[in-house]
Amino acid sequence: MRVGIGYDSHRFIDGSHLVIGGVTIPFNKSFDAHSDGDVLCHAIIDAILGALGAGDIGTHYPDTDKLWENASSIMLLEGIIRLMRSKKFELVWLDSVIIAEKPRLSHYIDDMKKAISKTGIPPNIISIKAKTNEGMGFIGREQGIAAWAVCLLSNSQ
Repeated sequence: MRVGIGYDSHRFIDGSHLVIGGVTIPFNKSFDAHSDGDVLCHAIIDAILGALGAGDIGTHYPDTDKLWENASSIMLLEGIIRLMRSKKFELVWLDSVIIAEKPRLSHYIDDMKKAISKTGIPPNIISIKAKTNEGMGFIGREQGIAAWAVCLLSNSQ
């Protein structure tokens, strides 16, 4: 068994939507990011890579590479799932939390689980929670959003 932890955050810029957990959410801002800025998928990717001892998201998808510009983070996660399986590991549990003052995310969680499960992660092992930062810090000032993820991997050999 291996445990990994991942974190990601992105600041807001003027825009019309956010992508979180593979779900497009109407909002009056967007993420300042090289890819689609999906903080949840990025945190999940880093958690899995941490458990594999395989670097971080920037190692595999550098923001200096035009190939990943505006890339779907669900697609990036699919690549990491393939890497995980090639190393003979399976995801046993995935727990995550998104921290955002706005928009309110609770009614998008089921859609996020469905979108993430399209990468091959069974929906019954995905836990997603949404919290506010109680008005504190950059999140509380509505300047951005962050996400944490923890995963448990099992060697499938």
